[in-house]
Amino acid sequence: MEAKEAGSSIESIMVSFNTRISELQELIIARNMYPGSTVADLTAVDAAVKAMELQVQSIKDRLREETLALPKAKKLIEASLKQQKKLQEMASQVPSHLTTKTMSSLPNSNHHLQSDSSRDDLSSFGSLKVEEEPVVVPKEKKGRAPPPLWYISGDELGSLSSYMRGRLTLEKVNAAINDMAAYAESTAQLISAPKKKLPENMWERALELRDIAMTEGVKGKHFFLESDIKGPSLKLDNTGKAILTVLRHLGRISETRVGHHRVIILSKPH
Repeated sequence: MEAKEAGSSIESIMVSFNTRISELQELIIARNMYPGSTVADLTAVDAAVKAMELQVQSIKDRLREETLALPKAKKLIEASLKQQKKLQEMASQVPSHLTTKTMSSLPNSNHHLQSDSSRDDLSSFGSLKVEEEPVVVPKEKKGRAPPPLWYISGDELGSLSSYMRGRLTLEKVNAAINDMAAYAESTAQLISAPKKKLPENMWERALELRDIAMTEGVKGKHFFLESDIKGPSLKLDNTGKAILTVLRHLGRISETRVGHHRVIILSKPH
């Protein structure tokens, strides 16, 4: 598939995602306007919208990276074709009339002389400099990856004991996973933000989070603090604590303590 066709295909997917998200957002507005009417509870739709928005953003980031890499890749291909053409021209200038029979019929001294001359000719061709414009090979962009969204399945939830599962539903647990990804993203943005872009009252918190991010077991991972849990789907109530217990049991999160903070670390899918 050509680059334009690939870009067009990805663009159409993004348009479809955006259209679907707009429709779902309208349904959410309708629910908020008529809470007591026949509009059903759209908590699961909220979770789906958030997940789709994160997926669309990931697609946009990927498309932008590919678009930026195309001009550099094109220059690299053009330089390779020019070098190939130069080598073909050099190969065409090598004397082709020198056969083994002709060489063997000459006296030894002339034979050595002509052999040396042939080697000199080849050396002269080999010493030619291929004039190419410098091509900068694009370096791999080490962008910050988004927090993992590792949802649970109905089978996983069903495999838990009724005592652990309680009244939790698949929609509630996966909506909480969306919230945790949002917490981790906010934490990462605060850590990477320069001082001049932060309010004065946030700078000390940013420094504290940076220290936590460099501790053993947390470094290189997406995390947030237990004190960041403030909804909308995940709260520090009995339901929220039950959700955290389930997610720990299913390997979606792990916890550690740094100072007086309880740090919750998001796990990546295996």
